Amino acid sequence: MIEARHLRVLRAVAATGSFSAAGRELGCTQPAVSQQMKALETSVGTPLLIRSGREMRLTQAGQALVRHAAGILAGLTAAEEEVAAIAGLRAGRVRLVSFPSGSSTLVPTALAALRAAHPGTRVFLEEAEPPQSVGLLREGDCDIALAFRYEGAGGGDEWDDLVVRPLLTDRLVALVPERHPLARAESVSIGELAGESWIAGCPRCRGQLVEVCEGAGFTPRIDFATDDYPAVVGLVGAGLGVAVLPQLAVESVRPRGARTVTLEPAVRREIVALTLPDLAQVPAVAATLEQLARAADR
Repeated sequence: MIEARHLRVLRAVAATGSFSAAGRELGCTQPAVSQQMKALETSVGTPLLIRSGREMRLTQAGQALVRHAAGILAGLTAAEEEVAAIAGLRAGRVRLVSFPSGSSTLVPTALAALRAAHPGTRVFLEEAEPPQSVGLLREGDCDIALAFRYEGAGGGDEWDDLVVRPLLTDRLVALVPERHPLARAESVSIGELAGESWIAGCPRCRGQLVEVCEGAGFTPRIDFATDDYPAVVGLVGAGLGVAVLPQLAVESVRPRGARTVTLEPAVRREIVALTLPDLAQVPAVAATLEQLARAADR
């Protein structure tokens, strides 16, 4: 019979590559890790690891077990949390991963409301852009992933295995230096910025920028690229180029020396909260999803 604690040890060994490193990650000794791995191999009746000197790799059976471990552990977490809530334990833990502009706009409002309504619920926040954040969710390393995708970008089935909670539609705006000839225009087309130096954002946003520009008949000359939205705004404000940013990102930064201009035709991205089907039934996760939706409505 496979035990959850043994699966957690196996995942740690697979991720770190050694018993000693897995022990450090799990807060136990190397012999304890070795003992639990032997117990797991005895339970399944086949070797899970191949040891050659200092190198360690998974057998085919080990790879299969690791592949299923995330879903199994997520299901167990869901069961434990739901049973605890039914039993009257008003506590919970939510691991939330968000992209930066979501962390500075939607997340603070949602978590403040969650704490007021459920003071016993603890939320652990990390930042990652999709698709990395979605990968963390599928691997069982978080409970909710705040993510986005651009309209018309394809990949409409990429989240079919997840619970998708739509939050809002975020429109992109042009960002230009305040002395730029178009700084006070009511709107601007992407083609009007064809000859400019560009400052690009995260890899997914960068890819969307190139796609939109090429659709307008030109390839943008990207002089600077950074995942940090305040850095993008600062570079534009210093007159080093122009950028296209989500409205949500601009709201989280004071754009000194830069002005936003409506982009036509509109380019939008869909902001969603994602979780696994089992985790969606966990009270603390459901409450966090609800507060994220409320924050998006304000």
